[in-house]
Amino acid sequence: MDLRNIAIIAHVDHGKTTLVDELLKQSGTYRENQATTERAMDSNDLERERGITIFAKPTSVEWKGTRINIVDTPGHADFGGEVERILSMVDGVVLLVDAAEGPMPQTKFVTSKALKLGLRPIVVINKVDKSDGEPDRALDECFDLFASLDATDEQLDFPHMYASGRSGWADMELDGPRKDLSALFELVLKHVPAPKQIADNDKPFTMLATTLGGDPFLGRLLTGRVESGTLKAGQAIKAMSRDGTLIENFRATKILAFRGLDQTAIELAEAGDIVSIAGMSKATVADTLSDTSVVDAIPAQPIDPPTITVTFGINDSPLAGRDGKKVQSRVIRDRLMKEAESNVAIKVTDSPTGDSFEVAGRGELQMGVLIENMRREGFELSISRPQVLFQDIDGVRHEPIEEATIDVDDEYSGAVIEKITGVRKGELVEMRPAGAGKTRIIAHVPSRGLIGYHGEFLTDTRGTGVINRVFHSWAPHKGKIPGRRAGVLISMENGVTVSFALWKLEDRGKFFLGAQTDVYQGMIIGEHSRENDLEVNPLKGKQLTNVRASGTDEAVRLTTPITLSLEEAIAYIDDDELVEVTPNAIRLRKRYLDPHERKRMSKSA
Repeated sequence: MDLRNIAIIAHVDHGKTTLVDELLKQSGTYRENQATTERAMDSNDLERERGITIFAKPTSVEWKGTRINIVDTPGHADFGGEVERILSMVDGVVLLVDAAEGPMPQTKFVTSKALKLGLRPIVVINKVDKSDGEPDRALDECFDLFASLDATDEQLDFPHMYASGRSGWADMELDGPRKDLSALFELVLKHVPAPKQIADNDKPFTMLATTLGGDPFLGRLLTGRVESGTLKAGQAIKAMSRDGTLIENFRATKILAFRGLDQTAIELAEAGDIVSIAGMSKATVADTLSDTSVVDAIPAQPIDPPTITVTFGINDSPLAGRDGKKVQSRVIRDRLMKEAESNVAIKVTDSPTGDSFEVAGRGELQMGVLIENMRREGFELSISRPQVLFQDIDGVRHEPIEEATIDVDDEYSGAVIEKITGVRKGELVEMRPAGAGKTRIIAHVPSRGLIGYHGEFLTDTRGTGVINRVFHSWAPHKGKIPGRRAGVLISMENGVTVSFALWKLEDRGKFFLGAQTDVYQGMIIGEHSRENDLEVNPLKGKQLTNVRASGTDEAVRLTTPITLSLEEAIAYIDDDELVEVTPNAIRLRKRYLDPHERKRMSKSA
């Protein structure tokens, strides 16, 4: 069968997974009476809850005798490690762009990777039926983006289409018939080349592993594209590291190919096929699987380095062990090492004491997803404030700079620019009207300045602003950036909070919890209205005497407490504070800093 391998790339919420749904439906993957789910490719619980793609996942459809392997890629730069590996498996990309928003930072990030690999994109302007859509402007911005990323003349001569993924149509012209996606299928067959590897079927088998998975019956599964030769089920093969060192010899017990949303066992994999192989015990991502006669490993795509680090430790609070079953440092270490094995964008190192672990990654969202997954698996953890990783370049200390693209209502643009360029040491790159009473601001800001900024940003823009960020470059250290300005309210007692006590303390600040909640000494229960920390007693009840009865004074009405999400809590804490994460609770607390760690913290600031 003729073969095409493509990846669909887009910014968060530009309709990528919805478009794949329609491609599956219109290609005949589903039976007529088959029940289908919305966003079928978002199979992970967190992906469905948050409405974002976290893991890259292949699927395949048939169209007029041609098998099209489609890879749905994450749209957020924090999960860029998935994208960088996946693009080496495909021969073309479909770039999906929202007709109203145009190319966004995450689009730029993934597109630059695709262009460097020499892939020729197809641009699809999606959501053209939106009332605020400007498809012609979005198309012009795509061309400008390609030019700024040093695209070749061939890549700049890209075909484009107009589409509505939710309505299930794509046309070459804006005023086309708007019936179905057949024009997109035809364009993929015409524009995307067949895998070059098909001509290499007579060579020995080689394959670069790009994703690692698992199956309760088959064990480890490595997925990748067959670079040359053929592989039969049961054939003896070997795994090599990047430098050609032998890792293990094994038999390919199962070969699984993607057919629609399922993986089906096949007897023979040919060059160009995207398949999963079972049977190995040690081989992992970026290793080469090959015939026993092959000597040289396939070069793996370089992965961008991590930019932030977070300390994962055991939960040693007085409430430890109440919710979770996995509380030992050994169990936490095993889980983190397993994550680092399958996710090449994460690096894990042990601390000198052995009871905590430094986890380096791309951003707060990536860390938040990892912690949330561990929390749901029954782990209890203590998490530190994210710290930025620095590099010494030519003897000068450099820090990561991010490109922040901000869309705000015109009236709030001044407040945002003041915070970004003043307090947080950013540089304004561009500011222009975005239509519908909004302003688009593009700024280069140190990563340190954006940690913990999102909550403040939403307050400044009354919840209407949208901020997107992507790694831009390394630059010399910008100097000290002030952290959180407000102090915190700290419990001075162990016990259960009392409504009367919280009510009396409300003029001291805002609370993160309500009445009848377990607290302990050192736990952060709210934000102080001033800059210093304040110890308070949230357990102090009302003194009842003959004169003061329980029901004669004013009624106790508590203000609704602020509920911090996991990412908000991690971004909120200061260097001497921790987030305590259990399956049922997220708590903040103070921690003791030993002199060595205090010295390290002052250096990073």
